[in-house]
Amino acid sequence: MKASVSAILFSLFAATASAAPCSNTSAGFDAWKADFAKQAQKAGVGKRGLQALQSTKYSQSTINADRNQKSFKLSFEKFMQIRGADTIVAQARRKKAKNPNFYGSLEKQYGVPAGILLAIHGMETGFGGFMGDSSVVSSITTLAFDCRRSEFFIPHAIGALKLVDQGSITIATKGAKHGELGHTQFLPGNALRYGVDGNGDGVVDFYNITDAMASTANFLRQKGWRPGVGYQQGQPNFAVIQEWNAAGVYQKAIANMAARIDG
Repeated sequence: MKASVSAILFSLFAATASAAPCSNTSAGFDAWKADFAKQAQKAGVGKRGLQALQSTKYSQSTINADRNQKSFKLSFEKFMQIRGADTIVAQARRKKAKNPNFYGSLEKQYGVPAGILLAIHGMETGFGGFMGDSSVVSSITTLAFDCRRSEFFIPHAIGALKLVDQGSITIATKGAKHGELGHTQFLPGNALRYGVDGNGDGVVDFYNITDAMASTANFLRQKGWRPGVGYQQGQPNFAVIQEWNAAGVYQKAIANMAARIDG
């Protein structure tokens, strides 16, 4: 998940932006981590989170991916083709038909229709088929250290360490190149704030479909989703889709696919 971090999270962790100097290469990463650990501890990160931070490694593959995000510059039609929108819609319809009570209960509780949740799930991970192969904690820590958008990613790095503390992830947890995790690819700071224990087992596990879907619905509702109101471009709930991902072509794709899934 790639939505902007909440104002509350940012204000809570804004002090961490004064860490040791960032860098656009791996140079200085270990020194930065040592300084960042002190600030993370002040922000409430505990022993397990600090141990995870110590174990992180600079991720060059994450930096490479961050410098090469071309798909969001495509036309809407090309983006839909490359992302396999027709396949996502067809699979989503089958999933909705197979488990209507599950998606119905989520809509009843959060007001978010199945089409939106399934479109996001399909777009992000192919319905859980591939949730990433990069260390979540190392990836997000690397981006916090990288100068390009360090202020944006520092709160998410703190969030990842706190997720380790609470048992939602470990240093070994794999996610996307930018540290997104689970079925719908939450950024760690958002996962920490909006995560829901949907199956009631005492752990918010974003790699569990029930927790992930409930957390995604909760995120959208907390961001202002209005039950029963339209979500196409120009309609009130489209602004909430914009909170999930900042790319205009992605936002239009989710709205389009969701309407076809629920239609």
